[in-house]
Amino acid sequence: MDSAEARNALAVDRTLLAAERTYAAWIRTGLAALASGAGAHSLLKGVLSERLDQIAATVLLLFAIFCFGAGVWRELRALSAWRKSDVPRFAPRILCLASAALALVAAAVIAGVWLRP
Repeated sequence: MDSAEARNALAVDRTLLAAERTYAAWIRTGLAALASGAGAHSLLKGVLSERLDQIAATVLLLFAIFCFGAGVWRELRALSAWRKSDVPRFAPRILCLASAALALVAAAVIAGVWLRP
């Protein structure tokens, strides 16, 4: 492999590792929003009207769902580069499943915010 090919291969590897860090950042932000939404609901109960409390929590939880979806979307866009690299990666199916499970948890918390007496 000549020098240019080696540099290209290393650039692809760096791109993939950057995409992985971006995915982790989206998931971390989503988890923070999920915790903030649940916490806001608990802390604002009795301080704000019930409707405002539910709306504030729901906005944060919807943002969490967005983050989980955006993380997967960004990660899957790097999939074509993954095929050209030797960097070991999680299967995209696993990342989609994990993000879907987290989004489902956030949706369950939204249901709990609106349905719990």
